[in-house]
Amino acid sequence: MSDAIKHECGIALIRLRKPYQYYIDKYGTALYGANKLYLLMEKQVNRGQDGAGIANIKLDVPPGHRYISRYRSVDQRPVTDIFEKVNKKFRKAIKGNRDKAKDAQWLQENVAFTGEVWMGHLRYGTHGANEIENCHPMLRQSNWRSRNLVMAGNFNMTNVDSLFNKLVSLGQHPKEKVDTVTVMEKIGHFLDEENQRVFDRFKGIYENPDLSDIIEDNLDLQRVLHRSCRDFDGGYAMVGMTGYGASFVARDPAGIRPAYYYADDEVVVVASEKPAIKTAFNVEYSEIKEVQPGHALIVDKYGEYGEYEFIQPVEKRSCSFERIYFSRATDPDIYNERKMLGKLLVPQILEEIDYDLENTVFSYIPNTAETAFFGMVEGLEEYLYKQRKKAIMEGILFEQELDRVLSFRPRVEKLVSKDVKLRTFITDDSQRDDMVSHVYDTTFEVIRKGKDNVVVVDDSIVRGTTLEKSILKMLDRLGPKKIIIVSSAPQIRFPDCYGIDMSKFKEFVGFRAALDLLRERNQEDVIEEVYAQCVAAIESGNAAKENYVKALFEPFTHDELSQQVARIVTPSDLKAQVAVVYQTVENLHRACPNHSGDWYFTGNYPTPGGNNVVNKAFVNFMEGKLVRAY
Repeated sequence: MSDAIKHECGIALIRLRKPYQYYIDKYGTALYGANKLYLLMEKQVNRGQDGAGIANIKLDVPPGHRYISRYRSVDQRPVTDIFEKVNKKFRKAIKGNRDKAKDAQWLQENVAFTGEVWMGHLRYGTHGANEIENCHPMLRQSNWRSRNLVMAGNFNMTNVDSLFNKLVSLGQHPKEKVDTVTVMEKIGHFLDEENQRVFDRFKGIYENPDLSDIIEDNLDLQRVLHRSCRDFDGGYAMVGMTGYGASFVARDPAGIRPAYYYADDEVVVVASEKPAIKTAFNVEYSEIKEVQPGHALIVDKYGEYGEYEFIQPVEKRSCSFERIYFSRATDPDIYNERKMLGKLLVPQILEEIDYDLENTVFSYIPNTAETAFFGMVEGLEEYLYKQRKKAIMEGILFEQELDRVLSFRPRVEKLVSKDVKLRTFITDDSQRDDMVSHVYDTTFEVIRKGKDNVVVVDDSIVRGTTLEKSILKMLDRLGPKKIIIVSSAPQIRFPDCYGIDMSKFKEFVGFRAALDLLRERNQEDVIEEVYAQCVAAIESGNAAKENYVKALFEPFTHDELSQQVARIVTPSDLKAQVAVVYQTVENLHRACPNHSGDWYFTGNYPTPGGNNVVNKAFVNFMEGKLVRAY
């Protein structure tokens, strides 16, 4: 994505289902669980580079021994930093105890991170400072093992204020008003209540300390999650571990955020992306299952597991941006969807270049757009096949002309590459834009100046600033007649509130285009009317019922907005003509039929909180408030 945005986080969970000694004997290392978690997290590092954290719980260690361990890091390479510390701690512990290096009981009583339950988290911060206190996992501690809770998640809640007020009404005194704290404290509160419920049920029948084991065997985590999450509004995939070793992964009722799992007789493993599980455990994709919306995968203290509904599922609206950009394209489904996104753009591209393939060069930027580019090239080849067939069937070609038709291929070149070694450290505004433009290297002498068109595929166009300040100027130096920027995603018109860092209207070039067109056509009254509707809805408490901001886009066609975006991002001194081609929403759904979460493009939010956020975000824009709307 040329306009890089921060986005969702990554989660990982591993439950070793056999005794710890089994893994030492079979795999020859006491670090089997740590090594597997490291792989799961490294293969999801695309989901979070601001920070990382892990936690580990040991089962059945005697009282007086630490059974919960946690490391977090905001180092430049946080995953590597954490696991280097884990390995260092292990080496230090066995330095004078070489004979104990493969003794499971000794290791668990004396060495941290030798437990059977593992959790990992990768953070992309959509708010809050990049400090270690903001890194997951979060820990809620108690002297009662069954009341300890460790949590991490890939989530954003739209109703943090009401969740905070609910905690206060329960008698709590939360230390922060952020969704991370409110979610953990909410679940922690009902975990405490569940402990008390089971205690009351069995007290008088069993005596301590046996009663503690009875409580752990009878805690109902499905009930805890139902009571905790029934008033959540947002997208979430939350992973939790209790101090006694039971764990869970809970997914929101619309399936907005992803979660997948694999289980065999040795492990239960969960991750945000299937390729991570595939790589770490060398299993077939067909063996990896999706945690269903509104369900929790719950693993008890004995390693038995199942999927349980904890909240009523609604229409599945899993995030389409996952498919377009965020997740790894090594997932075969995602790879094919991205190719289809590129392929479906071909008719629009051909129209924009007036079907002049002989004088057009095709390329892509950034590297993540490569798969969509392959799909576009495949679509061009299919178009040429049909043209060849038509020419041959009509039988009017001379031999020389037939050779030309049969041999012609789309002109494909690598025009742009990023120089990762060049850093834009200059802060003087007059010089910085020029420096930014040189972060990219261009391939010269492949464009015929003044004659060729250049078509460049991008994942999406969010802000348009990188196009305006660097990419278009850089491409213009090659001397093309026309530059066509192609987005494999539709026009981004509305903010996200479920985990992607796109929360303010002013960031979207598509939104700016709509405002410009309204002003050009003397329709500013539409802007004021929408603002008044949003203010009234917020004041009356009805902002969650309808997205009033849609009205700003209704007067314009898809093509009119694309043309206005092209005008906005074109520098005044550019020599080449510029066009912008966006994916249509209809073709997005064709390419990704099982992932209909398209609120960024349509404003159709999957939860009521989404409407509340979009209306509030527009009011913030109109009033010049540079804050998130949730």
